[in-house]
Amino acid sequence: MSISDPIANMLTMIRNAIHASKDSVDIPASNLKRSIAKILKEENYIGNYKIIRDNKQNIIRIFFKYRNKESVISGLKRVSTSGRRVYTGYIDLPRVMNGIGIAIVSTSKGVLTDAEARKLKIGGEVLCYIW
Repeated sequence: MSISDPIANMLTMIRNAIHASKDSVDIPASNLKRSIAKILKEENYIGNYKIIRDNKQNIIRIFFKYRNKESVISGLKRVSTSGRRVYTGYIDLPRVMNGIGIAIVSTSKGVLTDAEARKLKIGGEVLCYIW
């Protein structure tokens, strides 16, 4: 069975694992998902991630961070969907919770956070919000 929105599926798997207080979650790998996991690691929303090689698609294992038994990630929201793409210029890039969270943007320079995209003065497709 093919998944029509793999990024939304990734965010849902992360959200469900956090609500179940899991230590990690396994997600089918792709280059875009790997880039999102890298940003989550750089922004300290997750502890680490690891690519597990297999004979098929490979798997991304994401390890969560908890403080006082609560996840560092308190919310995830998919913005641009397969049915409704959301593009924005660098001036209009959203600030998630007044800078507490991040927006992940797919740009011509790769997948970046909203702050990095503003610094490089490039816009793109707003993939999701993390806070």
